[in-house]
Amino acid sequence: MDNNLYLIGFMGCGKSTAADYLRRVHGMRAVEMDSAIEKKAGMTIQQIFAEKGEPAFREMETELLRTLTDTENTVVSCGGGAAMREENIQLMHKGGKIVLLTAEPETILERVRGDNSRPLLNGHKNIEDIRALMEKRRPAYEAAADITVRTDGRTEEEIAAEILQKCL
Repeated sequence: MDNNLYLIGFMGCGKSTAADYLRRVHGMRAVEMDSAIEKKAGMTIQQIFAEKGEPAFREMETELLRTLTDTENTVVSCGGGAAMREENIQLMHKGGKIVLLTAEPETILERVRGDNSRPLLNGHKNIEDIRALMEKRRPAYEAAADITVRTDGRTEEEIAAEILQKCL
């Protein structure tokens, strides 16, 4: 694949899992945005939010996307909020295809239940709060996406196959 794939969607929708599968099975380079930002900043996402604030973190996301636009055969697992910034969407479109992964709030809750590394969900791990934040982000996700793939009840192989079939 000449272009990159940018996986967007709500936290817990399967972006990291799909990116890792595409790396392992299809030989794509995989970039996990949150991990790359943590490594460069020398602190966790929670620490960045607490010490520098969400706007600083969002700028770090944009900076990372700028460095990826000229790469090829790369699948980028974007942070859940990366598609909320218009500049990020433009950078992703410049570099490849944007794939929106979706899941129901119940699926999201099940996947993130034991994960305390998501600052925006701390204190909000319930169906109502997850649904509200998903709805707030949904218009931006849908407007940015070239394709949409549902992940509920599907294997990583099925999800990756649909992504590749729709993007090739």
